[in-house]
Amino acid sequence: MFTGLIEAVGKVGALERSGSGARLAISVSWPDDEIPQPGDSVAVNGACLTAVDPSATGFAADLSPETLQRTLLGKLSRGHAVNLERALKLGDRLGGHIVQGHVDTVVRLLSVRPEGSFQTWRLSLPVGQAQEIALKGSVALDGVSLTVSALGADWFEVALIPATLDGTTFGSLRSGADLHLETDVLAKYVCRRMGGQGPSALQEMFGGPDA
Repeated sequence: MFTGLIEAVGKVGALERSGSGARLAISVSWPDDEIPQPGDSVAVNGACLTAVDPSATGFAADLSPETLQRTLLGKLSRGHAVNLERALKLGDRLGGHIVQGHVDTVVRLLSVRPEGSFQTWRLSLPVGQAQEIALKGSVALDGVSLTVSALGADWFEVALIPATLDGTTFGSLRSGADLHLETDVLAKYVCRRMGGQGPSALQEMFGGPDA
């Protein structure tokens, strides 16, 4: 389990295919001396992976066929920057929201609207996740916890503060980029409990779309 607060930005050292899977090597300098142990969970651009051969300078992780199919990790190349977060420890402060590290889908960054040192992003909203996203609700984009600031029929927006732009890979992203989306796990259970009644029921609870 994670919080969506990025601890470090790492770089891909290698991506080696092996049968239907792959092994990803990442270099990173953690902000403290606590190195992940073998078997620990690390979120890489929001995807929960298991650390293999961790050291003070990085770690490796095996990518299953499911991970390669559902995420963009198989398209990474040497030198590509990635958002990293180590798993939450019991008793840690929960500063973002509950992030499982289970990528739901990939969304497209439709536009970037600068507002001084801030930015507002508009992203595509897949039909399959529309009922799990609510105005002022939480989402994770490439592992970063963000709040939905506006919501339309086929898009949603998030506002990015300077600290987020500086401390993640987001400062270099432009329109047309693809990102991992994980919706709020609480929204998933609400939708399940409501029997898949869809966006209209959630909109009544949390507020309707702006468009």
